[in-house]
Amino acid sequence: MTQPVTIVGGGLAGSEAAWQLANRGVPVRLVEMRPVRPTPAHVTDRLAELVCSNSMGSTLPDRALGILKNEMRALGSLIIATAFKHALPAGSALAVSREDFSAEVTAKLASHPNVEVVRAEVTDIPDGPTILATGPLTSDALAARIQALTGSHYLYFYDAMAPIVSAESIDMTVAFRQSRYDKNSDLGGDEGDYINCPLDRAQYEAFVQAVLDAPKIQLKEFEKELERYFEGCMPIEALASRDPMALAFGPMRPVGLRDPRTGRRPYAVVQLRQDNVAGTLYNMVGFQTNIRWGAQEEVLRLIPGLAEAEFVRLGQMHRNTFINSPTLLEPTLRFRGRDDLYFAGQITGTEGYVGSTMGGLVAGINLARQLQGQPPLELPPTTMIGALLHYITHAEPDSFQPMKANMGLLPDLEQPVRGKAARYAAYAARAAQDLAAYLRAMAFIPLPQGESPVVAAAV
Repeated sequence: MTQPVTIVGGGLAGSEAAWQLANRGVPVRLVEMRPVRPTPAHVTDRLAELVCSNSMGSTLPDRALGILKNEMRALGSLIIATAFKHALPAGSALAVSREDFSAEVTAKLASHPNVEVVRAEVTDIPDGPTILATGPLTSDALAARIQALTGSHYLYFYDAMAPIVSAESIDMTVAFRQSRYDKNSDLGGDEGDYINCPLDRAQYEAFVQAVLDAPKIQLKEFEKELERYFEGCMPIEALASRDPMALAFGPMRPVGLRDPRTGRRPYAVVQLRQDNVAGTLYNMVGFQTNIRWGAQEEVLRLIPGLAEAEFVRLGQMHRNTFINSPTLLEPTLRFRGRDDLYFAGQITGTEGYVGSTMGGLVAGINLARQLQGQPPLELPPTTMIGALLHYITHAEPDSFQPMKANMGLLPDLEQPVRGKAARYAAYAARAAQDLAAYLRAMAFIPLPQGESPVVAAAV
């Protein structure tokens, strides 16, 4: 008989993983601690509860989340199929009737012959085949066990995310490349590792005032401990509130830099550092912030060189338990130190509802394939799934932070395409073509979307 799998966590990722395993004939024990142990964010005991917005993002086929959803549908995702079934009018976004959605997912899993739903808190990592999909609010007891397994330096409890910008959207007629004290600075700084956005005094003062005036995300009660954490990782608005010059002497300090267009040191500077191997993404160094996202873009566009920037990730600081996936996980989501242990969902560093669900989909499929003697799926990096999993397992470990799906993760096209719309369409077409070819080569047959074939447990 196929070994039963324990899945810890009944959120989006855990629910998706359970469906994929159960419908491949693998018995599943899905353990969710609610309502025995409530969380500060959830309000029901249903599986796959949407705890924040009811939007799953764009459905456009040439946008990152649209590509990701289409790939997940091709792989037979329960969560995506159910979300579309309970979609609400929202233009090109997938907004979901949250109660109907979670009620249907709960009913499907609770009635499945291969799924046992257990309501209990897991305080240790189970023996045997296991998927840990406990999300950003992993209980303290289990977090301690994960920390013991992974090493104390590879489990984090807070996001301190700086914004990330698409490299091609930076105005290089204003910004310049240069490293601090770069010997090439007198030659224009072309060899520098950083992109620098220079500000004069008036621009700096206007930026600081905008930071102070912008609306901020209020911390939830269970996140108040972040205020102590801020001392070691201060958001820009907290620095600016202490002293108007604090940013100029902190993350915006201009020392060791010279603007090649003026020959002088800027009054202040924002530095951007390469964030992926392809050099398509750059993060804003030291710019973690809790400014609300709509206002945050407006404030950041005041920085010279970023007026037309495409922000693939905005800054945020909040409670979020996640592991250092580049050190710990294979792109299949299997843990490097134990062959029958997988991680899935936000605990791996994939951001957002759809990215979290994708991890459960891949972990569930791959663990089922492992138990049944089949090779794992490791999707091409030209697909959005493959690109996101490659990022979280190959990013620089020392600076790893969670990431959502975005077009900047995809490798360059072999033949450059001019124009953003045409280029994104080409990325989407390549992703679909490469995914289809890969699945054919692997002889992969997806599950029927959303309806159980009621596969009996393998014997």
